[in-house]
Amino acid sequence: MVSSSHEALHRIFQEDTGAMVRALRKLLGIPFPDTSRAFVVSPDLTEVAPVERRVDTLLQVETEKHGTYLFAIESQSRRDPDKPSAWAYYLSYMHAKFRHQPVLIVLCPDESTARWAARPINLGLPSHPSLTVRPLVLGPGNVPVVTDAKEVARDIPIAAFSAITHSRSEGIDDILKVLATTLSSLDPVQGFMYAELVEAGLGNTPAREIWRDLMPVLMNFFRSQQAQHAFAEVRADALLRVLKARGLEVTDEMRERIESCKDMDVLGTWLDRAGTVSCVEDLFD
Repeated sequence: MVSSSHEALHRIFQEDTGAMVRALRKLLGIPFPDTSRAFVVSPDLTEVAPVERRVDTLLQVETEKHGTYLFAIESQSRRDPDKPSAWAYYLSYMHAKFRHQPVLIVLCPDESTARWAARPINLGLPSHPSLTVRPLVLGPGNVPVVTDAKEVARDIPIAAFSAITHSRSEGIDDILKVLATTLSSLDPVQGFMYAELVEAGLGNTPAREIWRDLMPVLMNFFRSQQAQHAFAEVRADALLRVLKARGLEVTDEMRERIESCKDMDVLGTWLDRAGTVSCVEDLFD
């Protein structure tokens, strides 16, 4: 269960670890190099000291030609005077500990907060800072509104992130309707997960009520789909048991075809034939 809008904003990039690289390229125009692997690592940056330091999400992104990067992803819904020093600490500590290049990415559903977060953080002499931190910020000003169904389907995580980011937009009703429709085409488990993330990410906004109005139909659809998949698995298992009991040879390819079928009518036809066919190939005629 996702408990807050703060958590949902960065959790999207845990669910699809390649989404942040796509966001940097598509939304910020940063020509990030091709990656070979990206995965979530522990966000705990605490030293042996009484002060706990923990980023929201920490991704390790390995590129094919340019080494490894660490993405420190922070959700920020309001200005916080303590954050600039914490961010500078995160980057310095990550570089010292892991010896990989750290990248600070701040997610803001509020444009005023996004402008504040994007300001350079200078430490040292004003004219010659010893350390300058320049956060990469994603907010309503540079995250596009996604209302085209094809575009939503091409990248569900980015579309979900866009909906959360534009939760206060005048066109949020259209954004959420297209997203809900597209989620209904996903695997039920995946669709339910994104639906939950979006609900939490919308926070205490009118958009959350719009989303909740859309959810009953979507949730019923997911539940019915899950039930159909479960029944299909039971029927496929029964079919394989009949074939085994009759001593008919089932190749790996045949087993895969039977187990991957989710059409109850087709499985029913195959089950009816299983008692009389002389070979498994005849099932599929």
